[in-house]
Amino acid sequence: MREEEIRQFLTHLAVTENVAASTQNQAFAALLFLYRNVLSIELQNLNAVRAKKSKQLPVVFIPEQVRQILARLSGVPLMAASLLYGAGLRVSEVLCLRVKDLDFQTSRITVREGKGEKERLTMLPQSIKELLTAHLERVKQLHEDDLRNGFGEVYLPYALER
Repeated sequence: MREEEIRQFLTHLAVTENVAASTQNQAFAALLFLYRNVLSIELQNLNAVRAKKSKQLPVVFIPEQVRQILARLSGVPLMAASLLYGAGLRVSEVLCLRVKDLDFQTSRITVREGKGEKERLTMLPQSIKELLTAHLERVKQLHEDDLRNGFGEVYLPYALER
């Protein structure tokens, strides 16, 4: 590809594919690296239509709003929302938590396969420990009942099942 095809591609990303500005910039930087550092070709005049950066600021709740939301929840939704807010977890991370990821002794949560397939540690809020402990006891009892009745299978990632 030469300058015109690259310009058309970058414009296509912004106009047709409607990608985020950071996505288009990453594609642009990758192409520049390829041409400059790998192919040793200097590109000229790449004035493509650029994707616009979002002017929307993220919505952040003040502590009182968080308290009002949490006060209207109970059970599993309360635990999930408390972990989202108190531990800074993403929804997918909360949904994939396992018992072994919770360390009540050191008040830590191990987040596995988070964004970018990275593993990280975050805090386990004191305010949710009692709720989580009671939940784990209930779930353990349910699991034991299921095992007695011939059920009790669980999702195991990757090759762990084998």
